[in-house]
Amino acid sequence: MTVHVYVAPGFEEVELITIVDVLRRADIDTVMVSLTAGTQIQGAHQISVHADAPFHQVAGQTPELIVLPGGGPGTQALLAHIDLHARLQAQISAGKRVAAICAAPMVLAKIGLLQDKNACCFPGCENTLLDGGANITAYNVVTDGLITTSRGAGTAGLFALELVALLKNEAIAKEVGRTMLYL
Repeated sequence: MTVHVYVAPGFEEVELITIVDVLRRADIDTVMVSLTAGTQIQGAHQISVHADAPFHQVAGQTPELIVLPGGGPGTQALLAHIDLHARLQAQISAGKRVAAICAAPMVLAKIGLLQDKNACCFPGCENTLLDGGANITAYNVVTDGLITTSRGAGTAGLFALELVALLKNEAIAKEVGRTMLYL
């Protein structure tokens, strides 16, 4: 089982690192995929990470899950990346999961994946989700079918644990959460 976490310039560092860390603690093969030509990407708060692979290198792969971290500038880069949009649509068409946190659920709304879905997002992004046909909820983490959304950096741990529960099981998610003092 493989998860791709897409990394765009200006990503929210807490979200990216928390998600990747929790998934890897659960022994889920997690690949950070750069949306740039290189693999060194700087986050919204000037923290750089080295992605595992550039976007073109994973073309044609269908992981169990694609995750989009948010962050204002990072989400703008995600919104502008047309090839990513096609990949997300193919992911859902293949019956595989997609997840987005913070402002990144706006990408899912823009390409029609949140039509008639319950979802949440960072405060202030709701209108884009509503325009995409989503039903906005007040929950910190929402899974509706193959799509999971969350609100922001402060909910990244719970979001990542939900992804572990969906990909593996609730017991493993709880064990990882306990060892990290989330639960």
